[in-house]
Amino acid sequence: MAKIKKGDTVIVIAGRDKGKTGRVLSVLTDSDRVIVEGVMRVTKHVKVGQTQRGTTTGGIETVEAAIHVSNVAFYDAEAKRAKRLGVRTEQVERDGRTRTVRVRVTRGHGDAEKDI
Repeated sequence: MAKIKKGDTVIVIAGRDKGKTGRVLSVLTDSDRVIVEGVMRVTKHVKVGQTQRGTTTGGIETVEAAIHVSNVAFYDAEAKRAKRLGVRTEQVERDGRTRTVRVRVTRGHGDAEKDI
């Protein structure tokens, strides 16, 4: 189970954007990287072309680049700090059957575990 998922709020803990927070736009599982909104903005040169409607595209644009998952941490907005994540298994009854479900929880800092 991935600890950082799409839609999570994370804080950058290393690199040129250290200290910035943002929402995860996508997770690249094959390379262990995430794309975070407003973080690691790079300049991209796009070749000029035309769409089917006749509008021109291209030029210089700034886009978010991927950042390694080890350089971000889950950000708890209530506590206003980074939190570590863990996984806990629970027994849940669904459709008359008991199933084992994995749930992400925050860990550490002396806090009680909290489901995410």
